[in-house]
Amino acid sequence: MRIAIAGGGPGGLYFAALMKQLDPAHEVTVWERNAPDDTFGFGVVFSDETLSGIGNADEVVHAAMERRFARWTDIDIEVAGSRFTVGGQGFAAMGRKELLGILQRRAAELGVTVHYCTPVPDAAELRLSHDLVVAADGLNSAIRAKYAESFGPALDRRRNKYIWLGTDLVFEAFQFFVKQTEWGTMQIHGYPYSGSGSTFIVEMHEEVWRRAGFDRTEGRELPPGESDEYAVERIRQLFAEELRGHRVLTNNSKWLSFTTVRNERWYEGNLVLLGDAAHTAHFSIGSGTKLAMEDALALAACLHEHPAVEPALAAYQAERKPVVESTQRAAQASLEWFENIGMYAGQAPAQFAFNLLTRSRRITFENLRERDAGFAALMEREFARHEQAPAVAPAMFQPVSIGPLELKNRIVVSPMDMYSSVDGVPGDFHLVHLGSKALGGAGLVMSEMVCVSPEGRITPGCPGLWTEEQGQAWRRVTEFVHANTTGRIGLQLGHSGRKGSTRLMWEGIDQPLPEGNWEVIGPSALPYGPGSHLPRAATRADLDRVVTEFAAAAERGVRAGFDLIEVHAAHGYLLSSFLSPVANHRTDEYGGPLANRLRFPLEVFDAVRQAVPAAIPVTVRISATDWVPDGNTEEDAVEIARAFIAHGAAAIDVSSGQVTQDEKPAYGRSYQTPFADKIRHRVAEPAGVKVIAVGAISSYDDVNSILLAGRADLCALGRTHLYNPQWTLQAAAEQEYAGPAAAWPLPWEAGRRKPPTARTDRVPPRLELLRTGGADQVHLRWTPGAAAEPSGPMRS
Repeated sequence: MRIAIAGGGPGGLYFAALMKQLDPAHEVTVWERNAPDDTFGFGVVFSDETLSGIGNADEVVHAAMERRFARWTDIDIEVAGSRFTVGGQGFAAMGRKELLGILQRRAAELGVTVHYCTPVPDAAELRLSHDLVVAADGLNSAIRAKYAESFGPALDRRRNKYIWLGTDLVFEAFQFFVKQTEWGTMQIHGYPYSGSGSTFIVEMHEEVWRRAGFDRTEGRELPPGESDEYAVERIRQLFAEELRGHRVLTNNSKWLSFTTVRNERWYEGNLVLLGDAAHTAHFSIGSGTKLAMEDALALAACLHEHPAVEPALAAYQAERKPVVESTQRAAQASLEWFENIGMYAGQAPAQFAFNLLTRSRRITFENLRERDAGFAALMEREFARHEQAPAVAPAMFQPVSIGPLELKNRIVVSPMDMYSSVDGVPGDFHLVHLGSKALGGAGLVMSEMVCVSPEGRITPGCPGLWTEEQGQAWRRVTEFVHANTTGRIGLQLGHSGRKGSTRLMWEGIDQPLPEGNWEVIGPSALPYGPGSHLPRAATRADLDRVVTEFAAAAERGVRAGFDLIEVHAAHGYLLSSFLSPVANHRTDEYGGPLANRLRFPLEVFDAVRQAVPAAIPVTVRISATDWVPDGNTEEDAVEIARAFIAHGAAAIDVSSGQVTQDEKPAYGRSYQTPFADKIRHRVAEPAGVKVIAVGAISSYDDVNSILLAGRADLCALGRTHLYNPQWTLQAAAEQEYAGPAAAWPLPWEAGRRKPPTARTDRVPPRLELLRTGGADQVHLRWTPGAAAEPSGPMRS
């Protein structure tokens, strides 16, 4: 093959070397606009997984890298006068210039032609004269821009400012300094890369950056290689304590805004993207160099395994793109956390440290326990102390109160529509369904949406509370829960609005009834989606009637024995559609700005709150975003939550979407938790109001991680409880917790211990002369000039 490579960075050079290694007959040419000793930045970090791949692919490169690595296992976090160290992570770093030298020498040894200080020829010409053209030309790829219609790039420029620096202070571990200044929160990401230096990245929100005066050089064009000396001097002064008298080093150091690069396709014909040209991921979770070298390995392997270029490139994209997208999801969560870092300034230092460590959702409490049991135990103790709990226990099993209602644990069975009522009356199915979830150990079991009128149903199978017969049927359920469990049961009240008069879920979700339809109303005469009912715009008389129906249903709910009442203002139903500018196009006092769109939902909430005794808390579920460009955003959700809190909401149950069929949710594990996190820290916690996180939370590890980080006060799980009604009790058994927060029903007590599994009777012999592991081996720090030495935990 004749192969042309645009860009002589680590990704391009490594790919060139691998292809020549696979077949010396390949003719591989690299064009690099810079000189061989020009490089920007300082250190690069690798994971053990990536290094294993490099070792398998090219032992020469791996051995050369291995000789230059700085290695350590610790992360140090310094915040608010406290220092925390967590070990067991595993890092390896080296100088970027050294890495380039290794790859340049390896490429030369294998016969790769590299043209330094040379612009890349026109890509169209290269495609005609070569079998393969690799665009490894970086973040600002000219080739990607030229073929944008083919690749479908999306560039997301973020809000934080950062500057890449070095220092001759050699850190012993991965270092986070979080500094509260008069202008706001600033942070340092630092790590050693040799025996003489460390990478030192300063990052802050753009608003903090401007308030601190760093925008003084904003309009100045600095030539390549020149650094922003004004910023560097300010940083020397601001971080003098952290630098401990050491120098700040520069290398083309200037303020940047991180840009996340994504592409729909990575190849077109015989042209393929590699490294930053194809994708970027925020530096707080990974190295672009690491990703580029992984790309190079995968691309070389696919070309070797397939007989033609296009099938090989298709295989490369199919193999590599999902891996990168997974990394980008974690990186997105991480960069958004750092964009909002000022929101956590009031957290206790220990909780802040845990929050930082778990920000991407890739590291969880159990991960940390496996790596550093001492740090994990500290987090549980700190959580118990902060919550004034009677004893240390897994976070999910600490008691919590929603207003005056005390709950034994922090697990909520989320409301789930069952579509199994007849004329709105719940039956035996509901008794068994909700009763089994309460027996299964959850602190709070929520009903599905119970409709306030026949016209407020979603389907003919939805339950209601518009008659006394329905109230008596519900009382049968609540009495069972109270008589047989230590859990509590809540009532969710709602009105379907424009999403009503549809078929049962298993007959066609959101599809209109073929017959027996009833009239549906909404804020405006706009359907939920194509083929949906066209609602009638609600009149003042309609709104007054709905308010009265909610209040009457709430009163019946109290008489039925419910412990809590939740107003359903999410998922595109009537109250939610009034809140959303996508569904609400009214021009009266109930439409337009958010304050007007809130008016009717607040009228309903006020009526419910007034109808319910003070001893019963009233909560609200909201959709934190509509997942469409012109819909509500998470910032709107903060203001919506603020309004309901001002009207007496005891908790905010934070869901999202389902307001329009045009939505494009960013699904993923715990994907709605960041919305709960923002609402909790911005408005709920200061008001003493609880926040419930919901959405793709499925493991007790996820629950404990969310709670320990302070992202929510409770977690609601739905499908998880359908899969396993005894999920909470089994989570207690898995964690070896036995206490009042997970009390087994007396007839079930024999099953409270985890059943034995295969070969649990085997007792292994001792097979080591000197014991390894233990606390001393968890903490390995970088000590240049000597073997890396373990140290004990350092916490204050």
